[in-house]
Amino acid sequence: MKKIIAEFCQNHNGDFDLLEKMIDEAAEAGATHAKIQSIYSRNLTFRPEFENGLTVDSKVYSIKRPYLIEFERLKALEITDEQSIKFIELCKKNNLIPLTTCFVRSDVDRLYDLGFRVIKVASYDCGSFPLLKELSKKFDEIILSTGASFDEEIIHASNILKQVDFTFLHCVTIYPTPLNDINLLRMKWLNKFSKKVGFSDHTLVERDGIIGSKAALSQGAEVIERHFTILEKDKTKDGPVSINKSLLKELVEFSKKDINEQLEILKHERVDLKSILGKPNRELTEIELLNRNYYRGRFASIRKNYEKNKQQMIYNWEETPLSL
Repeated sequence: MKKIIAEFCQNHNGDFDLLEKMIDEAAEAGATHAKIQSIYSRNLTFRPEFENGLTVDSKVYSIKRPYLIEFERLKALEITDEQSIKFIELCKKNNLIPLTTCFVRSDVDRLYDLGFRVIKVASYDCGSFPLLKELSKKFDEIILSTGASFDEEIIHASNILKQVDFTFLHCVTIYPTPLNDINLLRMKWLNKFSKKVGFSDHTLVERDGIIGSKAALSQGAEVIERHFTILEKDKTKDGPVSINKSLLKELVEFSKKDINEQLEILKHERVDLKSILGKPNRELTEIELLNRNYYRGRFASIRKNYEKNKQQMIYNWEETPLSL
């Protein structure tokens, strides 16, 4: 059975009543998993180079993402520990497997203690080996996106995780991703290092529907992660790349068909599969490298330095102990 993850991301707008409705509708559509993101504004890092961005002679060297604006935005979207526990309970009641994304090393134990047993790692942390080591000691299953990662990071990550149940998800960190850039043959390369592979789909819904996800399933994806919303597309930041209940149901039904049926449906829908497949290996584009530069290091764990009476931010790739 294929795993279909309804990624709620920040589409709940910090409203738990809305999140509860999302759980109900995702379950009714037939999703197997429901996912939130355990993002906390306290872990946001201040990095001067992103306050105004840097562009020289029309070439962008760093994107503009001012700290205070992002801090306030994230603060309004936070899910409390009590709400996370309730989320897990509601998912289980609706026969959904709950999972969340762990963004900092200091949250590993806490998320486990809250009751999560399946954990997601964003592609910007594929090279955060200390984080992966700590997660592998705790969780039953790890799902790791790879889109913003270099080949050597992916290979090393697979060696760290080889003793646990893990899945590599292919994705492209362009939001939204043009359909002819999703490069699904990358899954075959990932399959060399992981028994299970899948696809996290960031294509534009009003233009491409669920073509990318369907094509990924026809190419052997075991897991599909797709942003999900019950609001209009302009009501949340991730709305344009998020599918609704009817599209989620269509995706679930498609996932249950055999590959020959899936290919026949894609042919009937006149999907240019060749342009979608791409190639197993490719360099990250300039846009992806800019996104990687910002998002890798966007969050860090807080360590109190008692000698200097100040806080120290520890990045996920640093071996530095989190306690003194």
